Amino acid sequence: MIPPADMVLFATVVREESFTRAALKLGITKQTVSERIRHLEERLGVRLLERTTRRLRVTGAGVTYSERCAAIAALIEEANSEVQQGKAAPSGLLRVSSPVLYGRRFLTPVIARYLDLYPQAQVELVLADRRPHLIEEGLDVAIHIGPLTDSSLVARKLGESSVHFVASPRYLAKHGMPDARDLRSARCIGFSAFETWMAEGVKTRIDPVLTVNDLELACEAAIAGVGIAMVPDILCGDALRDGRLKVLFGPKPAMLRPIHAVYPSRSNLPPKVRLFVEALSTLTPQRFRAARPRGVSPA
Repeated sequence: MIPPADMVLFATVVREESFTRAALKLGITKQTVSERIRHLEERLGVRLLERTTRRLRVTGAGVTYSERCAAIAALIEEANSEVQQGKAAPSGLLRVSSPVLYGRRFLTPVIARYLDLYPQAQVELVLADRRPHLIEEGLDVAIHIGPLTDSSLVARKLGESSVHFVASPRYLAKHGMPDARDLRSARCIGFSAFETWMAEGVKTRIDPVLTVNDLELACEAAIAGVGIAMVPDILCGDALRDGRLKVLFGPKPAMLRPIHAVYPSRSNLPPKVRLFVEALSTLTPQRFRAARPRGVSPA
């Protein structure tokens, strides 16, 4: 079994991009860092780092392993922080950013619970369909839906949102069940003049009959029978459950988009951030555990 301390050390070396800086960060010698990394590689039986006189390069296996190690390091830091901070109640303003749709539909109960538990706290919610710059914009927490692109942020996974191909019963009655291998001949609702959709492992370039720049409008157009849309269950779940929309091409989602709470740093994490993220993880994951909304059957 690999000692967690060695995994934390490896994550620190990757983050600092230097044995010397990692040694200073951890309060040990550079030689100790080098020896422990060598022993770690020997125990794993893989090369994690390529060393030169000038720099370190992380191998493919090292990149994957470092992500796991960083997650473990974050959990250890969280546990230490919780013990140190004890039951300190949050106070002051917490600034939260979220995509518009997610914020409107799912954050109200989280914020209500947080403010009910901690009456000395305040929340400012910023809704924006873009990736915010947390530090530059003075944000404490942000909701990200989709792949994470900024490795400097701490991320806590809340769940996954399924994206489905959907159409209304009216559309299916008029046009029949579309062929997943030839969506180009179907009437589709897209977000650009030309798109490539992947259905049942087959890529098809589509020419949308309707192009929109808003997910809610795409969903409403699909309900109205305009055509086939590819929309997340966050948006179309109710319409799927009450039969206004049907899932196409089997129950497996077209894609899964991870949902994370991200914040700038795990060091000396303020109680207001830690406890809000805890509220998020408690109240939101159950909605997104299943690959498709409960009670939904494919067309």
